[in-house]
Amino acid sequence: MSPPPSCETATVRVLCPNLLLSGNQPGALQWLIGSPFFPPFTVVSTFRCIHQSPDLDQESDDLRKLLPKGFEVIGGLMVGDSDDAERSALEAVRAARRLRKSVSEGGDLDDEKIVGASVDAGTGNIHFFISKTEKLAKLEPVGSVVYEEDKSGKYLWENGCLLHCELPIKLPFYFPAGSPSEAKKMFSEAVDGVITQFKELCVVYIAETLRKASGDVPKPVVLRGKDFGFGADASNINRLPGSEDQVSDIKMLLSCSHLCPNSKTTSVVNSAENADKIQISVMLNRSEKSLTIGAPVAEYFPAMEEARLIVVDLNLDVLAYAPKELPLMHAVSNLVIPALVDQLYSLKKIILPHLLMEHPQLRIYHFNPPGVLHPITTIYELNYGETEMKQVDVRKSLHMRLGLPLDRPLLRTANALDLSVNDDSRSNTKKRGSIQLKDVHIGIPSSGVSEGVSSLIQGSYEYYHYLQDSFDDSGWGCAYRSLQTIISWFRLQHYTSISVPSHREIQQTLVEIGDKEPSFVGSREWIGAIELSFVLDKLLGVSCKIMNFRSGSELPEKCRELALHFETQGTPIMIGGGVLAYTLLGVDYDEGSGDCAFLILDPHYTGGEDHKKIVNGGWCGWKKAVDSKGKSFFLHNKFYNLLLPQRPNMV
Repeated sequence: MSPPPSCETATVRVLCPNLLLSGNQPGALQWLIGSPFFPPFTVVSTFRCIHQSPDLDQESDDLRKLLPKGFEVIGGLMVGDSDDAERSALEAVRAARRLRKSVSEGGDLDDEKIVGASVDAGTGNIHFFISKTEKLAKLEPVGSVVYEEDKSGKYLWENGCLLHCELPIKLPFYFPAGSPSEAKKMFSEAVDGVITQFKELCVVYIAETLRKASGDVPKPVVLRGKDFGFGADASNINRLPGSEDQVSDIKMLLSCSHLCPNSKTTSVVNSAENADKIQISVMLNRSEKSLTIGAPVAEYFPAMEEARLIVVDLNLDVLAYAPKELPLMHAVSNLVIPALVDQLYSLKKIILPHLLMEHPQLRIYHFNPPGVLHPITTIYELNYGETEMKQVDVRKSLHMRLGLPLDRPLLRTANALDLSVNDDSRSNTKKRGSIQLKDVHIGIPSSGVSEGVSSLIQGSYEYYHYLQDSFDDSGWGCAYRSLQTIISWFRLQHYTSISVPSHREIQQTLVEIGDKEPSFVGSREWIGAIELSFVLDKLLGVSCKIMNFRSGSELPEKCRELALHFETQGTPIMIGGGVLAYTLLGVDYDEGSGDCAFLILDPHYTGGEDHKKIVNGGWCGWKKAVDSKGKSFFLHNKFYNLLLPQRPNMV
């Protein structure tokens, strides 16, 4: 790795899309996240400091859980005033140094260069500085600042990969029945014993690619504990041995790229979701060949007093980021194993207060929320349902730390990264039991509104239409299909985990709430906007606004209001009334001329799941209020009701 540049010539590179998190007040502190594998002073992401206490113990515990190995705090950013930017930046630097020491548990970090930044609370202007050493109270300005948000994801994931390791552990330990206070000590010793095993000579780590869809799959690589160089500095191992190096084992020459199919293809990789992933399995080899002949031996140590046995389930699940040219040996010994150790200590800290009671059901999840270039890791207690306040408060705190909006679920279990599948399954909806096409409006021709501003649905949906699921609803089921499309949107945005209801289930719901008579179930009766609002409220807890129009000629007058709905709520709209039902996915509106177009998804389509046929046939496309032939899409002699589902204010 090249030596850090002098401060006078140093360039701060900002890769993260949003360096300033929303809602910051004067005095607010953000951590600047980088990587020892990137050029110095490269900012990959930023986290808000939640526990700004002098010792930062809780803060370091949180970041140790959240940040995958391969990323680290490289500085701090303080919200201050324009009068003394350097003073605010110095406060941020001192806090970052304290945090780094706490995370590294007292390591010697005094001479490491740290990035300090100050943002003017009034103007939003950011000033960057470099701290050369802890002993110097004065900061040095940087040479330049380069913002590279447009190619940030590509930079991370074309050059790097994820290492994933799952390790379920059943940890038994005994303690004297008459001395329950000894339990914590015995449990801690048992945990330390597991950590010692991670570095034993007989431990074996098997590395294999997680992507097995391609034809040429590399064989797994077996790494043995006796071959590892534990304790090496990760920042100094970012290369393979050169020709001048003496290498006794071919495995020392294998880099992570050996197990990365994307390194051998031209596929575009710009997120953790489609990045190369390497699975690491941990095993103990207790049966190595020996020159001497021996028999298994069982040793018996009688307890001196009555003892109690407790078995603790610890399911470790860690991620680490490594450059593809990093030797696999070093990636495992300096990234994966320390990650396992840290996570084991984190789980131990959570379990200790409940050791003699019912243990919390802990589960590790990995997320890649929008605006954060790398994954984060969380530990959730499954004793609490996702809607219970304790779990909601945990997610709110994470949203605050990451600068995520507080009105949409981004860190629920359904949002978690799926690290157990190959390339093709992510887009193969049939594997999830669904045959519907998704997001059919993408790639359709333009609306024809020359100076218009388009406002579209936010997120994904599935296209439901006549005759799907071998069910003949032609002539009466269009509103049911529009409702199914709307519910699919809430499912795919993870507001709910319920299945999209059938026509019969929709009818049963309306009977259950007293809106319809029992004879309604199994009938072919139409439903409208009011009935849809009842079903959404009952099944999803979603409230709706309803807009009434006496004539189709009035709809273009509300185009601005509809645009605001898509910009703020982003949900699909059902169009009903005295005519057939449609689903509205967006509007294109020229405020100057009043010209507008409506992006219509038509549930009356009766063909197969053929995207080209759907678009070419006009079943999904822009409809002008009045087309070039003078024909009105919305009939002037019919009334219309528009159902506008409101996005739940939840995390």
